[in-house]
Amino acid sequence: MMTSKPKLPTAKDLIQAIKFDTDNGKIWLNEQRMLLVDASVMAQLKADLIASLGSERAKLFLMRFGYQAGIKDAEVSRKLRPHLSPEKAFLAGPQMHNIRGMVRVEPIELQFDIETGHYHGVFNWFDSYEAGVHAHGNGLSDQPVCWTLLGYASGYTSYFMGKAIIYQETACTAMGHEHCRIVGKPAEAWGELTDMERSMTPDPVQDELFALRTELVRLRSSQPLRTDPEFKIFNAIGESQPFRQAYNLLAHAAQSKVTVLLQGETGAGKEAFARSLHAGSVRAEGPFVAINCACIPPELIEAELFGVEKGAFTGAHQSRMGKFERAHGGTIFLDEVVELSARAQAALLRVLQENEYERVGDHKTRSIDVRVVTATNEDLQQAVQTGKFRADLYYRLNVFPIRIPPLRERKDDIPLLVAHFLAKFCTVYKKRILGISDRGMELLQQYDWPGNIRELENVIERGVILTDHNHHIASASLFPGNSDTAFNAEGFDIRGKIQIQRNQNVQWQSWLAQLLQADFALEQFEQDLIQQALSLSKGNVSEAARRLGLTRPALAYRMKKMQEP
Repeated sequence: MMTSKPKLPTAKDLIQAIKFDTDNGKIWLNEQRMLLVDASVMAQLKADLIASLGSERAKLFLMRFGYQAGIKDAEVSRKLRPHLSPEKAFLAGPQMHNIRGMVRVEPIELQFDIETGHYHGVFNWFDSYEAGVHAHGNGLSDQPVCWTLLGYASGYTSYFMGKAIIYQETACTAMGHEHCRIVGKPAEAWGELTDMERSMTPDPVQDELFALRTELVRLRSSQPLRTDPEFKIFNAIGESQPFRQAYNLLAHAAQSKVTVLLQGETGAGKEAFARSLHAGSVRAEGPFVAINCACIPPELIEAELFGVEKGAFTGAHQSRMGKFERAHGGTIFLDEVVELSARAQAALLRVLQENEYERVGDHKTRSIDVRVVTATNEDLQQAVQTGKFRADLYYRLNVFPIRIPPLRERKDDIPLLVAHFLAKFCTVYKKRILGISDRGMELLQQYDWPGNIRELENVIERGVILTDHNHHIASASLFPGNSDTAFNAEGFDIRGKIQIQRNQNVQWQSWLAQLLQADFALEQFEQDLIQQALSLSKGNVSEAARRLGLTRPALAYRMKKMQEP
């Protein structure tokens, strides 16, 4: 595609994507959180970097900073302009430079073809904030000074083109020129290593600092969890105080023979804790056998746990060992232990008291060396009172209870868990996902997670599946029905508040009841809602559709029906 002097399209769609949520102290560009920073503060930061790192290293640092900002905006612009021509979609980058107040951009030449990788771009910059603050504080320069802006242009275009595109500043007002000018082309076309390319190569000093910082974080994060230096962490992730308290109890229990009862809601990670207990014990080299008692019919549970002799009942054509025999010398984990039948409870009590058992249909007593770890999401004490569970067995199991906190009590761990599941599912689905959008992460931390860690894992898997390669996961890919965050004129998050009301069922039901007290008509309500969405979107059907959680064709169909007599 070739253009001599392209004209910037309207920036209305980009401006409408900027939301000021003053109640919560946030500014959003689509789903990325933004900051409104004084230009003089950025100038001071640049001066401090030059003083601390030297001019050359400061330049490379700020180019990298700008490069990452450009990548972020390129990803957002792709989402905001999916149906526009490649040229108009690309020109969102220069427009975002304008909107951000960094510089006014005038395209002079633009030639590019994404398929072949050909690119040539020339842009004039007017009123560059970097050139302006430099000239004001330092006078004329002998070299271009728009380092951050240059990095932004390179990052934005590289992301858009899918290959390294490098810009160089050929004129700069800080050097006395009438205006700044940049020229961009593929990295290989420059013929020599540019400052931009050098900014993206490893810096030995920075690498060493990063390595030291990484090691410090690792030590800080691992040390508090290790009450015993030999205690091993197995697939259990967290740094929050409730998690650490539970995990410290687990570490104390690991080196003993005590029977452990794990208490927690469904999906809270009971099996991960049980595996950690086994991995940190002297039985770590032995087998770990996990069984969910709720998944086995009551008439089969005893045979499944303790084995069966040939001919014990119809269909028992051969003898086979049970789960306890398989766990000999190791650990057996009985999840949902409250679901055990009365006979199975009696057999389990015998194992705990005498370390022996009998197979179903056999009179031979067998010795067993196994550590028992049980778990339940019910109140076992109440199950004893109702007669569902044996009191003597309860007291045997409840020697060392550990309560595993639900995810809503350890929301500080959500970023760590998200990173873990992202790495897992990126490997499974062979994708490179850049992370979660700022808005998406905020929603993850606001949600109460009734399904706990298992639900979070499922949500992240869904997000990875729905997200394109080399993109951030948007909130719409995490939570069905939350395809776009709707704001009114004051920046109030309408859909977020409605979602909260839905979660708080009493308030939601009350609102519905009030709505239905009047002469309510569903068809009229739908029409009023559509009209309101169109009004807030200033007639933009696509934007109104996003606010309503509909596709554009679906909304167009409803609008057509509204016009029919």
